[in-house]
Amino acid sequence: QVQLVESGGGLVQPGGSLRLSCAASRRIFSISTMGWFRQAPGKQRELVASITTNGRTNYADSVKGRFTISRANTNNTVYLQMNSLKPEDTALYYCTNMAKYWGQGTQVTVSS
Repeated sequence: QVQLVESGGGLVQPGGSLRLSCAASRRIFSISTMGWFRQAPGKQRELVASITTNGRTNYADSVKGRFTISRANTNNTVYLQMNSLKPEDTALYYCTNMAKYWGQGTQVTVSS
């Protein structure tokens, strides 16, 4: 059974940091580009960042220079380090293998 389980969301003040984690089934992690999407209320789901099996990364313009995606093959986990958070980063963040599998999401709220 394929699973993607996110963790690490929460409430943070503007300018703060959070690190999201996504533990994936080894079966898909080892062969998949992995990504993080987010969806804010009333908005479409958007790609935040992705990382290939070779470590090549891609970021949305809105998070470049603030967010870093990485992956650890030793524990089949993909991370999203989020720094200098802004209120507009508030959303439900999803992990995906950029295909059919999605996690249930973890809420990130940036507010003072």
